Amino acid sequence: MGKHVVVGAGQVGPHVARKLIAQGHEVVVVTRSGSGPEGATKIAADVADAARLSEIAKGADAIYNCVNPKYHRWLTDWPPMAASFMAAAESSGAVLAAVGNLYPYGPVSGPMTEDLPLASTNPKAQVRAKMWTDMQVAHRAGRIRATEVRGSDYFGPGATDQSFLGDRFIKPLRAGKTIPLVWPADVPHSWTYLPDVAEALIVAASDERAWGGAWHVPTSEPRTFREIGSLMAGILGRPAPRMSRLPWPLVRAIGLVNPLIGELRHTRYQFVEPYVLDSSAFTDTFGVKPTPIDDALRASLGE
Repeated sequence: MGKHVVVGAGQVGPHVARKLIAQGHEVVVVTRSGSGPEGATKIAADVADAARLSEIAKGADAIYNCVNPKYHRWLTDWPPMAASFMAAAESSGAVLAAVGNLYPYGPVSGPMTEDLPLASTNPKAQVRAKMWTDMQVAHRAGRIRATEVRGSDYFGPGATDQSFLGDRFIKPLRAGKTIPLVWPADVPHSWTYLPDVAEALIVAASDERAWGGAWHVPTSEPRTFREIGSLMAGILGRPAPRMSRLPWPLVRAIGLVNPLIGELRHTRYQFVEPYVLDSSAFTDTFGVKPTPIDDALRASLGE
């Protein structure tokens, strides 16, 4: 068993830590507050402090970048943290396994595969693209061993209030009320289950076939908000829920005073047209399949 350093305790980090603990590994969880699941060594630290993170990572087999700063702070928060992760990986010799996302691809036509160019012109997406290209350059130069996994919008146990299939969706569904949506109800969209993100990240960190490349997390076939709502309602033994969409001008107006809502204008393209993730490369290479959607939704509902 080895030493694994999990950085971040948001949506993904706790799942990664618990899986590694269950496998018998020594797990160190690093957060600003010093929080983390039972069974882990919990350390409070500034992730942007390269010297401190390098010290923590001594003797580690893998470092997992599960940090997720607020979207409107990416331009300021990500560069120093990314540099810190690179320094820690280089000094310790640990594999650097990062949770990426699909934003760097920008608007797409057809299913997304890992060979798509990172063509987004959005400055925040370009920050994430540069993080990966810097990791890849360092990997090819032999300075570090690195990999990245990318999923679509998250759902499942531990999802935050930023999840479109989290409490904002589930609470009105349970109450038999109309579910308010920011996006159209009938556009197919890929949804990635949080435990599957953790599983893919751990596999990628431990299998040298993954190193040097970016991979899509095993993800079920795309479904619309309406289809997801109907599946959840069926699990609960209830009729399909009603849904209503907030007018886009109202969303933009709210965004003038709420930074998180304001950032939705940058991702609108993902929801007004089909947004489909092809994760067959990971499944074909490592034999890991997505959790069946009924099982994933049942867990999301706590059933």
